[in-house]
Amino acid sequence: MSEHPPFAVTVDLAVFTIRDGALSVLLVERGEEPFAGSWALPGGFVEPDEDAETAAWRELREETGVERFGVDTGHLEQLRTYSAPDRDPRMRVVSVAHVAFAPDLPSPEAGTDAADARWWAVDDVLDADAPVLAFDHAEILRDARERIRAKLEYTTLALDFVTEPFTLPELRRVYAAVWGAPPDLGNFRRKVLGTDGFVVPAGASDGPGGTGGRPAALYRRGGATAIQPPMLRTVVA
Repeated sequence: MSEHPPFAVTVDLAVFTIRDGALSVLLVERGEEPFAGSWALPGGFVEPDEDAETAAWRELREETGVERFGVDTGHLEQLRTYSAPDRDPRMRVVSVAHVAFAPDLPSPEAGTDAADARWWAVDDVLDADAPVLAFDHAEILRDARERIRAKLEYTTLALDFVTEPFTLPELRRVYAAVWGAPPDLGNFRRKVLGTDGFVVPAGASDGPGGTGGRPAALYRRGGATAIQPPMLRTVVA
């Protein structure tokens, strides 16, 4: 007989997109105990023949219903491991949490063990009056949001939130949604256009620019991955 109690490994996913100008996260309403009726991050158990990353990609496609979400479309990275002994009332469960995001993700469909699934504005979920998330998912969500906010300062990952081709105003709105306030316009333009390989020109749009003048310039992502020195976020009071 084993001296160790039952033990399981899961993946939890903080899946983000931008909807109606707000950073939004995918939540599912649990249809089974524990926490039946509560909202939670999507995820599931790691199968015996999977590693954590494979399980995360599988759950991501199953929960979003987006088959195109893959290694070359959207972004997925490991956040951290959550292992408090009492985080799951069923047994000792260690979760390897991941962060994922992509532009224009569609409305989700609830999986087999979920009563509902929908996008929530992150600020609404983490508001003091919001429904309490299951397990330790509020902690995971806060950590995931901070991970994205920080990485947008020193990497070009904001590009994973826009569909190519895009305009600079569209890209700036990504920073505004994630940070809670837009970056200074002059500094933003200097960083994006002055960082070699951040963006590359893709011509001009058919419509007028933001002031009704000449057509807005269109861009595609370049090959750069880092911003040095960083583009520091706007501090929201």
